[in-house]
Amino acid sequence: MSGVVPEERSAAGVLPGGAPALRVLLVEDDAGDALLVEEMLIDTGMDYTLRWRQSLADALSELRTERADCVLLDLRLPDVSGIAGVTAVLEAAPEAAVLVLTGLAESDSGVAAVAAGAQDYLVKGKVGPELLQRALRYAVHRKQAERAAAELRANRVLAEENARLERGLLPRPLLHTPAARVLTRYVPGRERALLSGDFLDVVQTEDGIVHAVIGDVSGHGPDQAALGVCLRITWRALTLAGHVGGRLLTLLEQILVAERTGSDLFATCSLLSLDLEGGTATVVLAGHHGPLITADGKTTEADAAHGIALGIAPGLGHWYPTTLTLPPSGALTLYTDGLIEGHAGEGDERLGATRLVELMGRITDPDPDVRLDRLLESVRALDGGRHTDDLAILQLLWGTPAEGTVPEQRPAPAG
Repeated sequence: MSGVVPEERSAAGVLPGGAPALRVLLVEDDAGDALLVEEMLIDTGMDYTLRWRQSLADALSELRTERADCVLLDLRLPDVSGIAGVTAVLEAAPEAAVLVLTGLAESDSGVAAVAAGAQDYLVKGKVGPELLQRALRYAVHRKQAERAAAELRANRVLAEENARLERGLLPRPLLHTPAARVLTRYVPGRERALLSGDFLDVVQTEDGIVHAVIGDVSGHGPDQAALGVCLRITWRALTLAGHVGGRLLTLLEQILVAERTGSDLFATCSLLSLDLEGGTATVVLAGHHGPLITADGKTTEADAAHGIALGIAPGLGHWYPTTLTLPPSGALTLYTDGLIEGHAGEGDERLGATRLVELMGRITDPDPDVRLDRLLESVRALDGGRHTDDLAILQLLWGTPAEGTVPEQRPAPAG
């Protein structure tokens, strides 16, 4: 031993259970005390790396570039004294466990340091190799448990926030007729995400007309999801107040412009008004795909007039209604572009609306819920996981009384 601890030293040993080497940062201005700590570390037989710094400033500079599992911190340093050092270290390296070193007469300071976030305190001259090893291991394990618990709490909060947003994006339809049934599927494109900027809704007004909307806010993320919720709620309120067609889209665009977080954000949407007694449906498209009509086992794409997406040229858009004559029974399917922009196989060709119609024609299960699930399975199988856009489907069925109550909106099954 030279009498002075080197700036970095490692020792090979075996921790019980095969734990990885501990990265220890010693912050101690007294070379003699630092040497004693190193000798005790050697005697523990642990696998560790040791770095020594003599001031808080040097330690903080070290922590900005090198991670530490545990920081052994003297409470009396040339540039700081007391728990202020503990606070500074935790701010610089919140993932590190802090063990403070105190003198025999400073036990109250050690307790205060623990209250400030340190894992434990050790009294100089009262520590042996066995106690040091146990203190280091317990401090690191407790810190890991605290971080895991904090992450769990954060995940729970995030899940609750996502659930609130999901209720905003996927509301329960307001229907008071058994002659119409609503089916939906919802698949966010981001990995592990629950939400996207896609939104949909269905309400029935006092005159018996069933109104539906499906939309897609450009981009991905929480801002888009929040804007989608805002547009969906606005659409419901305006529709129940009697607004329809181009006037409704004008008002929606005003809300979008007022609420969006960037001028590049826009939204496409499709409005549908289903007159069950008159046997007609009115479609208004704002930069969106036309609906698909299914009747007698055959699906075709509706020919409807297109208008500009909301927010592209605020105040300059024009939207044109298209009236469709409906069969006595059938289904209208609205969807966002995530359903058709995936790959159509191993090549680079995209699925597109034409192939989507072909896929729907090959699925013949009598249960519409099963048909929708199989459609999604087929689309995913063709894409092979290469496309990550958000996806939403809204299907309105009529002509046969719905069995039981209207089913709750739900995300697509995992696949």
